[in-house]
Amino acid sequence: MKNPYIYGYLPLITILLFSLTFGMYAVGESLQVFHAIGVYSGMREFLSDFELRVFLLIVFAGIFFMLFSALKLVGETIHELGMLFFSKDNDGATVHQARGGYIILLVGAICSAFAIQFIYVLVGIFVLTVFIYFIYLIYKMSQFMSMGGTIGLLVFELFMWTILLSLIIYVVLKLYNGILASLPFAH
Repeated sequence: MKNPYIYGYLPLITILLFSLTFGMYAVGESLQVFHAIGVYSGMREFLSDFELRVFLLIVFAGIFFMLFSALKLVGETIHELGMLFFSKDNDGATVHQARGGYIILLVGAICSAFAIQFIYVLVGIFVLTVFIYFIYLIYKMSQFMSMGGTIGLLVFELFMWTILLSLIIYVVLKLYNGILASLPFAH
């Protein structure tokens, strides 16, 4: 008998790996910023270089862990809602079929470890991994759904993500413009 929870730990490991790789990149960039603005020497009075790097890694990895965990939660909620609307599966077989896709995410997270120095490659690996996982998920779901249900699920998920990302971008730009308008030297 095959254990249905065999892939249960993979999302946690994937989120940890992506958080560490993005966190390590953020540490390098933040240290450069600290040098440029002259804060680094003051920070070195309290912490050694190694301690400062570890402290920053814990902070940035924690931030990225929260971000990726939130994305996973929102993604699963959108997917489950789409399955509620478009799937006729009452036994939950589709949920178990899709868990094999966690391996795709794990491989992407492992690949990101080789691109720590390059943010565009890191983001590219993340986006490509999520895209391949999404295609795999839709393919696996299509085996249990009609063609109309599959198209409906695909359109629903793309529509929801587009709305969510557009809203986040809008809020960030409004906040950015508000901060710039409030600066005294910006007038």
